[in-house]
This record gives sequence, structure tokens and C-alpha cells, in this order.
Amino acid sequence: MKLMNLVVIVYFVGIIIGAIFFNLWGTGNLIKPLIALLWTALFLIAIVYVDRKSE
Repeated sequence: MKLMNLVVIVYFVGIIIGAIFFNLWGTGNLIKPLIALLWTALFLIAIVYVDRKSE
């Protein structure tokens, strides 16, 4: 399996777990959506790292 596919799978599993179990997009809280934003930022950094490593 390519490393990029693994990064994408881990990201989507994390988003699904966050949505179902931690209610990240619930109303009335500012911290939880910021955690999801941080998770996406880490995903983008991982994509750039994997892309540069594969070249």
C-alpha cells in the first residue's frame, strides 16, 4: 500500500471517529471544531511530507 493511501485512510478514520464519538461538529463549543481544523492541518502537512519523500 502506498504511504499516501495510508495517510488518507488515517485522516478519514479520524474524522469519522471524531464525528461519531466526540461530536466534533456539535453546537455551542469552540474548542471541538478547532481540534478538527488542527487534524486537517496535520493531514495537509503529512501529504506534503509524503509527496516530497516519494520524489
